[in-house]
Amino acid sequence: MSRVLLVTPTLDASGAEKQLMLLARGLPRDEFEFEVLALTRGGPYEEKIRAAKIPVDILHKRWKLDPNTLMKLKQRIQSFAPDIVHSWMFTANSYCRLALPKQSRPKMLISERCVDTWKSGWQKWLDKKLMPRTDAMIANSESVAEHYRDFGFPAEKITVIPNGVEECDLDATLRAEVRSELGIPADGKVVGFIGRLAKQKRVEDLLWAVQLLKQLTEDVHMIFVGDGPLRPRLEQLAKVYECEHLTHFVGHQNDTQRYLSAMDVFWLGSEFEGMSNSLMEAMACGLPVVASDIPPNRELIESGVSGYLAPLGDAVAFAQFTQRIFAETNLATQLGSAAQSRMREQFTIPQMIERHIEVYRGLIATTG
Repeated sequence: MSRVLLVTPTLDASGAEKQLMLLARGLPRDEFEFEVLALTRGGPYEEKIRAAKIPVDILHKRWKLDPNTLMKLKQRIQSFAPDIVHSWMFTANSYCRLALPKQSRPKMLISERCVDTWKSGWQKWLDKKLMPRTDAMIANSESVAEHYRDFGFPAEKITVIPNGVEECDLDATLRAEVRSELGIPADGKVVGFIGRLAKQKRVEDLLWAVQLLKQLTEDVHMIFVGDGPLRPRLEQLAKVYECEHLTHFVGHQNDTQRYLSAMDVFWLGSEFEGMSNSLMEAMACGLPVVASDIPPNRELIESGVSGYLAPLGDAVAFAQFTQRIFAETNLATQLGSAAQSRMREQFTIPQMIERHIEVYRGLIATTG
Protein backbone atom coordinates (compact mmCIF):
# COMPACT_ATOMS: atom_id res chain seq x y z
CA MET A 1 0.00 0.00 0.00
CA SER A 2 1.30 3.45 -0.95
CA ARG A 3 1.45 6.31 1.53
CA VAL A 4 0.47 9.89 0.64
CA LEU A 5 0.82 12.93 2.90
CA LEU A 6 -1.57 15.74 1.88
CA VAL A 7 -0.37 19.13 3.15
CA THR A 8 -2.25 22.43 3.00
CA PRO A 9 -1.86 25.83 4.71
CA THR A 10 -5.36 25.65 6.28
CA LEU A 11 -8.62 23.77 6.07
CA ASP A 12 -10.70 26.93 5.68
CA ALA A 13 -13.88 26.93 3.62
CA SER A 14 -12.13 27.96 0.40
CA GLY A 15 -11.86 26.46 -3.06
CA ALA A 16 -8.53 24.63 -2.89
CA GLU A 17 -9.29 23.26 0.56
CA LYS A 18 -12.60 21.91 -0.70
CA GLN A 19 -10.87 20.09 -3.56
CA LEU A 20 -8.37 18.57 -1.11
CA MET A 21 -11.25 17.43 1.12
CA LEU A 22 -13.11 15.86 -1.81
CA LEU A 23 -9.93 14.11 -2.97
CA ALA A 24 -9.11 12.77 0.51
CA ARG A 25 -12.60 11.39 0.97
CA GLY A 26 -12.55 9.73 -2.44
CA LEU A 27 -9.11 8.08 -2.59
CA PRO A 28 -9.34 4.25 -2.50
CA ARG A 29 -8.23 3.05 0.93
CA ASP A 30 -7.25 -0.37 -0.34
CA GLU A 31 -4.52 1.29 -2.43
CA PHE A 32 -3.50 4.37 -0.44
CA GLU A 33 -2.80 5.13 3.19
CA PHE A 34 -2.90 8.85 3.71
CA GLU A 35 -2.97 11.65 6.25
CA VAL A 36 -3.92 15.33 6.01
CA LEU A 37 -1.68 17.98 7.55
CA ALA A 38 -2.61 21.68 7.89
CA LEU A 39 0.27 24.03 8.64
CA THR A 40 -1.59 26.92 10.28
CA ARG A 41 -5.13 26.00 11.33
CA GLY A 42 -8.05 23.69 10.72
CA GLY A 43 -11.51 24.88 9.70
CA PRO A 44 -14.83 23.62 8.34
CA TYR A 45 -13.21 21.04 6.06
CA GLU A 46 -11.23 19.58 8.96
CA GLU A 47 -14.52 18.33 10.40
CA LYS A 48 -15.58 16.80 7.08
CA ILE A 49 -12.25 15.00 6.70
CA ARG A 50 -12.30 13.70 10.27
CA ALA A 51 -15.89 12.51 9.77
CA ALA A 52 -14.54 10.28 6.98
CA LYS A 53 -12.13 8.75 9.55
CA ILE A 54 -9.06 10.26 7.89
CA PRO A 55 -6.20 11.33 10.21
CA VAL A 56 -5.77 15.11 10.41
CA ASP A 57 -3.12 17.09 12.27
CA ILE A 58 -2.59 20.84 12.69
CA LEU A 59 0.92 22.27 13.15
CA HIS A 60 -0.22 25.75 14.30
CA LYS A 61 2.24 27.81 12.26
CA ARG A 62 2.50 31.30 13.80
CA TRP A 63 4.72 33.29 11.42
CA LYS A 64 5.43 33.39 7.70
CA LEU A 65 8.85 31.90 8.35
CA ASP A 66 8.36 29.59 11.33
CA PRO A 67 11.36 27.34 12.10
CA ASN A 68 9.36 25.40 14.68
CA THR A 69 6.72 24.47 12.11
CA LEU A 70 9.41 23.49 9.61
CA MET A 71 10.99 21.20 12.20
CA LYS A 72 7.64 19.60 13.08
CA LEU A 73 6.95 19.06 9.38
CA LYS A 74 10.33 17.37 8.91
CA GLN A 75 9.57 15.09 11.84
CA ARG A 76 6.13 14.23 10.47
CA ILE A 77 7.54 13.36 7.05
CA GLN A 78 10.17 11.18 8.72
CA SER A 79 7.69 9.37 10.99
CA PHE A 80 4.95 8.81 8.40
CA ALA A 81 7.47 7.90 5.67
CA PRO A 82 5.20 8.74 2.74
CA ASP A 83 5.85 7.63 -0.81
CA ILE A 84 4.45 10.98 -1.96
CA VAL A 85 4.21 14.36 -0.27
CA HIS A 86 1.39 16.22 -2.03
CA SER A 87 1.30 19.88 -1.02
CA TRP A 88 -1.23 22.53 -2.00
CA MET A 89 -0.53 26.23 -2.69
CA PHE A 90 2.52 28.41 -2.11
CA THR A 91 3.01 28.17 1.66
CA ALA A 92 2.63 24.40 1.86
CA ASN A 93 4.57 23.92 -1.39
CA SER A 94 7.48 25.90 0.05
CA TYR A 95 7.53 24.38 3.52
CA CYS A 96 7.26 20.82 2.22
CA ARG A 97 10.08 21.18 -0.29
CA LEU A 98 12.29 22.75 2.37
CA ALA A 99 11.44 19.92 4.79
CA LEU A 100 12.28 17.04 2.45
CA PRO A 101 15.06 14.74 3.65
CA LYS A 102 18.20 14.83 1.50
CA GLN A 103 18.39 11.04 1.17
CA SER A 104 15.67 8.51 0.40
CA ARG A 105 13.22 11.33 0.00
CA PRO A 106 9.59 10.81 -1.05
CA LYS A 107 8.29 12.04 -4.38
CA MET A 108 7.35 15.71 -4.14
CA LEU A 109 4.10 16.71 -5.85
CA ILE A 110 2.89 20.31 -5.64
CA SER A 111 -0.53 21.71 -6.55
CA GLU A 112 -0.88 25.22 -7.92
CA ARG A 113 -4.44 26.51 -7.89
CA CYS A 114 -4.27 30.03 -9.33
CA VAL A 115 -2.46 32.34 -11.73
CA ASP A 116 -0.46 33.78 -8.86
CA THR A 117 0.22 37.31 -10.06
CA TRP A 118 0.37 38.40 -6.41
CA LYS A 119 3.69 36.69 -5.68
CA SER A 120 6.49 39.04 -4.62
CA GLY A 121 10.08 38.92 -5.81
CA TRP A 122 11.32 36.76 -2.94
CA GLN A 123 8.41 34.32 -3.37
CA LYS A 124 9.24 33.92 -7.06
CA TRP A 125 12.91 33.47 -6.16
CA LEU A 126 12.00 30.75 -3.67
CA ASP A 127 9.80 28.96 -6.23
CA LYS A 128 12.74 28.94 -8.67
CA LYS A 129 15.15 27.76 -6.00
CA LEU A 130 12.90 24.85 -5.03
CA MET A 131 12.13 23.62 -8.55
CA PRO A 132 14.86 20.92 -8.46
CA ARG A 133 13.15 19.40 -5.41
CA THR A 134 9.85 19.09 -7.28
CA ASP A 135 8.98 15.88 -9.11
CA ALA A 136 5.62 16.97 -10.51
CA MET A 137 3.00 19.70 -10.47
CA ILE A 138 -0.77 19.56 -10.72
CA ALA A 139 -2.43 22.69 -12.13
CA ASN A 140 -6.20 23.02 -11.91
CA SER A 141 -6.53 24.74 -15.28
CA GLU A 142 -4.63 25.12 -18.52
CA SER A 143 -4.22 28.80 -17.66
CA VAL A 144 -2.38 27.94 -14.44
CA ALA A 145 -0.24 25.39 -16.28
CA GLU A 146 0.69 27.97 -18.93
CA HIS A 147 1.57 30.50 -16.21
CA TYR A 148 4.04 28.09 -14.60
CA ARG A 149 5.48 26.90 -17.92
CA ASP A 150 6.21 30.53 -18.73
CA PHE A 151 7.76 30.86 -15.26
CA GLY A 152 10.20 28.09 -16.15
CA PHE A 153 8.70 24.97 -14.61
CA PRO A 154 9.34 21.95 -16.90
CA ALA A 155 6.28 21.37 -19.07
CA GLU A 156 6.67 17.59 -18.95
CA LYS A 157 6.23 17.65 -15.17
CA ILE A 158 2.88 19.50 -15.23
CA THR A 159 -0.48 17.71 -15.33
CA VAL A 160 -3.74 19.65 -15.65
CA ILE A 161 -6.51 18.29 -13.43
CA PRO A 162 -9.60 20.53 -13.36
CA ASN A 163 -11.60 20.93 -10.18
CA GLY A 164 -14.40 18.48 -9.58
CA VAL A 165 -17.87 19.79 -8.76
CA GLU A 166 -20.75 18.10 -6.97
CA GLU A 167 -23.99 17.59 -8.85
CA CYS A 168 -26.85 19.76 -7.66
CA ASP A 169 -30.18 21.16 -8.74
CA LEU A 170 -31.92 24.40 -7.86
CA ASP A 171 -34.45 23.96 -5.06
CA ALA A 172 -37.77 25.83 -5.27
CA THR A 173 -38.35 25.53 -1.52
CA LEU A 174 -34.95 27.03 -0.72
CA ARG A 175 -35.56 29.74 -3.30
CA ALA A 176 -38.75 30.85 -1.55
CA GLU A 177 -37.17 30.52 1.90
CA VAL A 178 -34.12 32.68 1.17
CA ARG A 179 -36.08 35.32 -0.71
CA SER A 180 -38.50 35.60 2.19
CA GLU A 181 -35.60 35.98 4.66
CA LEU A 182 -34.07 38.78 2.58
CA GLY A 183 -37.32 40.53 1.73
CA ILE A 184 -37.03 39.81 -1.99
CA PRO A 185 -40.32 39.36 -3.87
CA ALA A 186 -41.02 35.90 -5.22
CA ASP A 187 -41.08 37.29 -8.77
CA GLY A 188 -38.08 39.62 -8.32
CA LYS A 189 -35.03 39.34 -10.57
CA VAL A 190 -31.99 38.22 -8.58
CA VAL A 191 -28.32 38.19 -9.53
CA GLY A 192 -25.70 36.87 -7.15
CA PHE A 193 -22.04 36.43 -6.35
CA ILE A 194 -20.32 33.94 -4.04
CA GLY A 195 -16.74 34.52 -2.96
CA ARG A 196 -14.32 36.70 -1.07
CA LEU A 197 -15.10 40.41 -1.17
CA ALA A 198 -11.61 41.36 -2.26
CA LYS A 199 -9.89 43.30 -5.04
CA GLN A 200 -9.14 40.18 -7.10
CA LYS A 201 -12.88 39.52 -7.51
CA ARG A 202 -13.65 43.00 -8.95
CA VAL A 203 -16.76 43.16 -6.77
CA GLU A 204 -17.02 46.94 -7.15
CA ASP A 205 -17.59 46.36 -10.87
CA LEU A 206 -20.47 44.04 -9.99
CA LEU A 207 -22.07 46.63 -7.73
CA TRP A 208 -21.84 49.22 -10.51
CA ALA A 209 -23.43 46.67 -12.86
CA VAL A 210 -26.36 46.39 -10.41
CA GLN A 211 -26.77 50.17 -10.57
CA LEU A 212 -26.88 49.96 -14.38
CA LEU A 213 -29.14 46.91 -14.44
CA LYS A 214 -31.75 48.55 -12.23
CA GLN A 215 -32.19 51.17 -14.99
CA LEU A 216 -33.08 48.36 -17.40
CA THR A 217 -35.02 45.93 -15.22
CA GLU A 218 -37.69 46.42 -12.59
CA ASP A 219 -37.27 44.89 -9.15
CA VAL A 220 -33.71 43.61 -9.57
CA HIS A 221 -31.78 42.48 -6.49
CA MET A 222 -28.16 41.47 -5.85
CA ILE A 223 -26.97 38.94 -3.24
CA PHE A 224 -23.33 39.01 -2.14
CA VAL A 225 -22.42 35.76 -0.37
CA GLY A 226 -19.04 36.05 1.35
CA ASP A 227 -16.93 38.39 3.42
CA GLY A 228 -13.68 40.23 2.92
CA PRO A 229 -11.86 43.55 3.23
CA LEU A 230 -14.04 45.34 0.67
CA ARG A 231 -17.36 44.68 2.39
CA PRO A 232 -17.53 48.04 4.24
CA ARG A 233 -16.70 49.91 1.03
CA LEU A 234 -19.32 47.97 -0.94
CA GLU A 235 -21.98 48.71 1.66
CA GLN A 236 -21.08 52.41 1.47
CA LEU A 237 -21.12 52.39 -2.34
CA ALA A 238 -24.54 50.75 -2.31
CA LYS A 239 -25.81 53.81 -0.43
CA VAL A 240 -24.06 56.18 -2.82
CA TYR A 241 -25.61 54.37 -5.79
CA GLU A 242 -28.99 54.41 -4.01
CA CYS A 243 -29.36 50.67 -4.35
CA GLU A 244 -28.78 49.57 -0.74
CA HIS A 245 -32.40 48.32 -0.56
CA LEU A 246 -31.65 46.07 -3.57
CA THR A 247 -28.26 44.81 -2.37
CA HIS A 248 -28.05 42.03 0.22
CA PHE A 249 -24.79 41.20 2.03
CA VAL A 250 -25.23 37.86 3.80
CA GLY A 251 -21.61 37.17 4.81
CA HIS A 252 -19.88 33.80 4.71
CA GLN A 253 -22.27 30.86 4.35
CA ASN A 254 -21.42 27.17 4.53
CA ASP A 255 -24.57 26.16 2.63
CA THR A 256 -24.16 28.09 -0.60
CA GLN A 257 -26.77 26.01 -2.44
CA ARG A 258 -29.49 27.83 -0.49
CA TYR A 259 -28.38 31.09 -2.03
CA LEU A 260 -27.75 29.72 -5.50
CA SER A 261 -31.36 28.51 -5.47
CA ALA A 262 -32.53 32.06 -4.76
CA MET A 263 -30.65 33.49 -7.77
CA ASP A 264 -31.69 33.87 -11.40
CA VAL A 265 -28.20 34.71 -12.75
CA PHE A 266 -24.74 34.20 -11.24
CA TRP A 267 -21.96 36.78 -11.72
CA LEU A 268 -18.18 36.44 -11.43
CA GLY A 269 -16.03 39.44 -12.35
CA SER A 270 -12.58 38.25 -11.21
CA GLU A 271 -9.41 39.60 -12.78
CA PHE A 272 -7.60 36.30 -12.14
CA GLU A 273 -8.56 32.82 -11.00
CA GLY A 274 -7.27 29.27 -11.16
CA MET A 275 -10.60 27.60 -11.75
CA SER A 276 -13.48 29.15 -9.83
CA ASN A 277 -15.34 26.69 -7.60
CA SER A 278 -18.24 29.09 -7.11
CA LEU A 279 -18.67 29.56 -10.85
CA MET A 280 -18.57 25.80 -11.40
CA GLU A 281 -21.10 25.22 -8.61
CA ALA A 282 -23.48 27.75 -10.14
CA MET A 283 -23.16 26.07 -13.54
CA ALA A 284 -23.62 22.63 -11.97
CA CYS A 285 -26.91 23.81 -10.46
CA GLY A 286 -28.13 24.95 -13.86
CA LEU A 287 -27.89 28.71 -13.29
CA PRO A 288 -27.13 30.97 -16.25
CA VAL A 289 -23.82 32.73 -15.61
CA VAL A 290 -22.06 35.92 -16.70
CA ALA A 291 -18.33 35.95 -15.99
CA SER A 292 -15.27 38.00 -16.83
CA ASP A 293 -13.54 37.04 -20.06
CA ILE A 294 -10.30 35.70 -18.58
CA PRO A 295 -8.56 32.47 -19.67
CA PRO A 296 -9.72 30.18 -16.79
CA ASN A 297 -13.36 31.20 -17.31
CA ARG A 298 -13.04 30.48 -21.04
CA GLU A 299 -12.17 26.90 -20.11
CA LEU A 300 -15.59 26.59 -18.47
CA ILE A 301 -17.91 28.79 -20.52
CA GLU A 302 -18.67 28.84 -24.23
CA SER A 303 -20.03 32.36 -24.51
CA GLY A 304 -23.59 32.43 -25.79
CA VAL A 305 -23.99 28.68 -25.26
CA SER A 306 -23.30 27.84 -21.60
CA GLY A 307 -23.21 31.41 -20.28
CA TYR A 308 -21.74 34.76 -21.27
CA LEU A 309 -18.21 36.15 -21.06
CA ALA A 310 -17.97 39.90 -20.50
CA PRO A 311 -14.81 41.98 -21.00
CA LEU A 312 -12.89 42.37 -17.74
CA GLY A 313 -14.15 45.38 -15.79
CA ASP A 314 -17.04 46.04 -18.20
CA ALA A 315 -20.04 46.58 -15.92
CA VAL A 316 -22.15 47.63 -18.91
CA ALA A 317 -21.64 44.24 -20.55
CA PHE A 318 -22.60 42.44 -17.32
CA ALA A 319 -25.82 44.46 -17.18
CA GLN A 320 -26.61 44.01 -20.87
CA PHE A 321 -26.03 40.25 -20.92
CA THR A 322 -28.14 39.86 -17.80
CA GLN A 323 -30.94 41.98 -19.21
CA ARG A 324 -30.91 39.74 -22.29
CA ILE A 325 -31.28 36.65 -20.09
CA PHE A 326 -34.22 38.24 -18.28
CA ALA A 327 -35.90 39.45 -21.47
CA GLU A 328 -35.60 36.53 -23.89
CA THR A 329 -38.00 33.66 -23.34
CA ASN A 330 -36.31 30.32 -22.57
CA LEU A 331 -32.78 31.79 -22.78
CA ALA A 332 -32.09 31.29 -19.07
CA THR A 333 -33.20 27.65 -19.31
CA GLN A 334 -31.08 27.02 -22.40
CA LEU A 335 -27.93 28.55 -20.91
CA GLY A 336 -28.43 26.86 -17.54
CA SER A 337 -29.06 23.46 -19.08
CA ALA A 338 -25.95 23.69 -21.26
CA ALA A 339 -23.86 24.78 -18.28
CA GLN A 340 -25.14 21.94 -16.13
CA SER A 341 -24.50 19.36 -18.86
CA ARG A 342 -20.94 20.61 -19.29
CA MET A 343 -20.21 20.25 -15.58
CA ARG A 344 -21.74 16.76 -15.40
CA GLU A 345 -19.86 15.54 -18.46
CA GLN A 346 -16.38 17.00 -17.93
CA PHE A 347 -15.89 18.24 -14.36
CA THR A 348 -17.11 15.54 -12.00
CA ILE A 349 -15.56 14.61 -8.67
CA PRO A 350 -14.88 10.98 -9.72
CA GLN A 351 -13.00 12.27 -12.78
CA MET A 352 -10.92 14.59 -10.59
CA ILE A 353 -10.07 11.79 -8.15
CA GLU A 354 -9.17 9.28 -10.87
CA ARG A 355 -6.82 11.77 -12.53
CA HIS A 356 -5.01 12.30 -9.23
CA ILE A 357 -4.70 8.54 -8.75
CA GLU A 358 -3.08 8.27 -12.19
CA VAL A 359 -0.50 10.91 -11.21
CA TYR A 360 0.19 9.14 -7.91
CA ARG A 361 0.66 5.79 -9.64
CA GLY A 362 3.00 7.33 -12.19
CA LEU A 363 5.18 8.89 -9.50
CA ILE A 364 5.30 5.71 -7.42
CA ALA A 365 6.23 3.68 -10.50
CA THR A 366 9.37 5.81 -10.91
CA THR A 367 10.45 5.48 -7.26
CA GLY A 368 13.96 4.16 -6.85
